[in-house]
Amino acid sequence: MYFTASEGAANEMGYAMSRLELDSDFCDAGKDIHGNDNTERLNKELNHLDHEISQLTKLRSGPHECLSQIIPGKRDSPVSTVKMLAGREGNYSGRGRFSSADCCHMLSRYLPVNGPWLVDQMTSRAYVSQFSADGSLFIAGFQGSHIRIYNVDRGWKVQKNILAKSLRWTVTDTSLSPDQRHLVYASMSPIVHIVNIGSAATESLANITEIHDGLDFSAADDEGYSFGIFSVKFSTDGRELVAGSSDDSIYVYDLEANKLSLRILAHTSDVNTVCFADESGHLIYSGSDDSLCKVWDRRCFISKGKPAGVLMGHLEGITFIDSRGDGRHLISNSKDQSIKLWDIRKMSSNATCTPGFRNYEWDYRWMDYPTQARELKHPCDQSLSTYKGHSVLRTLIRCYFSPSYSTGQKYIYSGSSDSCIYIYDLLTGAQVATLEHHKSVVRDCNWHPNYPILVSSSWDGDIVKWEFPGNGEPPLIKKRIRRRYL
Repeated sequence: MYFTASEGAANEMGYAMSRLELDSDFCDAGKDIHGNDNTERLNKELNHLDHEISQLTKLRSGPHECLSQIIPGKRDSPVSTVKMLAGREGNYSGRGRFSSADCCHMLSRYLPVNGPWLVDQMTSRAYVSQFSADGSLFIAGFQGSHIRIYNVDRGWKVQKNILAKSLRWTVTDTSLSPDQRHLVYASMSPIVHIVNIGSAATESLANITEIHDGLDFSAADDEGYSFGIFSVKFSTDGRELVAGSSDDSIYVYDLEANKLSLRILAHTSDVNTVCFADESGHLIYSGSDDSLCKVWDRRCFISKGKPAGVLMGHLEGITFIDSRGDGRHLISNSKDQSIKLWDIRKMSSNATCTPGFRNYEWDYRWMDYPTQARELKHPCDQSLSTYKGHSVLRTLIRCYFSPSYSTGQKYIYSGSSDSCIYIYDLLTGAQVATLEHHKSVVRDCNWHPNYPILVSSSWDGDIVKWEFPGNGEPPLIKKRIRRRYL
């Protein structure tokens, strides 16, 4: 299912999908969150996403059916907060309290779109943004060898300032251990470094004030060949790391044994992104410049020696994958300027279909996406839906599901090379918000797991936060001299 712009969609649906509050008593009619006419921002909606994930999302983020009946004839429309509260007071649901889905239904309409407020400002490009699982810490990685960890609960004070060791090109990725005691960082090198962030010292200079142990991901048969690591992630139990590399491989590192436990020659080009599918750690998702997403089942890989399945649909390389955490669904960002939603139960045993000959040449690092390629479609697209509007150029831009706790994973969001952050409705494809502030590429952004706070990091060096409703103070952005990037 493709979601593309259409001015007639609002009339077809009878209400505006890009509005977060549909009750005319509590919002301005006909306007979206930025005051623009809804039809100018609305994407075409082909009914609703006709798939199991649609029902799962509604169960996570929809109000109790008795509460939804408060508005006669509008059971599919969001129920205002005031009427939700009135329904709870009247015990419409029979429970005397809100369920987690009721809470998500109210919280999910309050998107983090106010601001931004400046968190930090550096003189080098920001590449990585990451909240800890509980939202108490925030990690930002910069090209100039710096990784900063901010204590969110203490006014975003810098808790740890890490100066990376043996950095090649930039900090490509970071990952925080589940117990929040260790951080790993990667660059264009086979060595991943691990830092103890629980120490009292604020300054962490590699092997000067603190030890940054190196974990060697090169295999015995590499024969001195050097490669870079684009993506690294901790397993849920904190015992393993999984990494994707420029030598077309996936690596699994056993932290307890302190050695490489598995190497998979996974793709025919760079593996830009990897992640575990769920808490079990059995399934691994990977995305590559060969335009394929693959699923790897470690329980049977040794006997089969091949992926459990392949997902086809993108026309260009994959820049990032985010798992929904249920072992079934994932989203992928791609250089074909789209995000796709997948169900691994639709995967093929191998790549049986190719997009065909490409009659244009381009390099996403310095060229715009060719006009003639924008309407092309993969002949064997297995994705559930496709989301377009953002731009994936210059670098490996990332996308994510919105938090389960506060939104029921009702949205997906992405950085963009046009300096904005885009938020889409998962089920309808509507572009519900565009956050504008940065002056250069937004490679990464991250939504707080519990509160309507989103932090974006850009090549302009700014780390800024967006909130709802805000902190009571006007946004304060320091004046700066902007550098021009080629």
